[in-house]
This record gives sequence, structure tokens and C-alpha cells, in this order.
Amino acid sequence: MRIAAVLVALSAAFGPLAARADDVATAQSVIRAQEQAFVRDDAALAYSYAAPAIREIFPAPDIFMSMVQNGYAPVYRHQSFEFGDSKSEGGWIAQRVHIVDANGEAWEALYTLERQSDGSYKITGCSLLKAGQAV
Repeated sequence: MRIAAVLVALSAAFGPLAARADDVATAQSVIRAQEQAFVRDDAALAYSYAAPAIREIFPAPDIFMSMVQNGYAPVYRHQSFEFGDSKSEGGWIAQRVHIVDANGEAWEALYTLERQSDGSYKITGCSLLKAGQAV
């Protein structure tokens, strides 16, 4: 009986951490899916992962894709795309991504995602900085 009580206590203590880990894994799958849509030049699919606020700024998939191609070339075309640290708070997730662009230069991207009313995560932004550059 004591073992059961300890297991319940441990489950309650670590439950929120597991939920956050699941949320981070979900957020990473959203980022990866959008990254793969960029690789395939699938503007509609890439756009589907954008949060409503992003869709207001870029009201059509082709406009969104053009912005990514011109302003986020390392995200659009790269040699490597690896997840780094993440933070989760409430319905928000911040996820670092280490990118090596098509020319071999290293970049750091910080993606932000927000949980939507349907429980899914959508990308609310991406900040891109050349690795080693001061903020």
C-alpha cells in the first residue's frame, strides 16, 4: 500500500513535466512538418502551420512562402536543421533550432508556438540570428 502511495505521489509530481515534454515533442513535430513542407515547396502545407496572427499578416500561402524565401533563406533551404533547448509555459513553447544554411554558415532560430483552442500548436514566430552574432 505504501508503494502505491509513493507511486501516486511520484506520478503527480512528475505529471506536469511529462505533459510539457509531450507538448515540446508536439511543437517540434509541427516545426519539422513545416520545415519539410518548405523542402518540398508546398506553400499551402507550410502555411497551415502558421498561427492566425501570422495568417493575418500574410493572407495567402504564396505571400507567406515568398516572405520565407526572401527573409528566412536558412529556414527555407539548409544543410542541417537540429532542435536545441526548449521552454514551455502555459500554452506557449519556445524552441531553439540550430541550422546550417545552404552555404555552410551556422544560424540559430528561435521558434515560438502557441496552443490553439483545438489543442493543436501553431507557429507564432521565428527569429533568426547568425550563430555567434550578438543579440
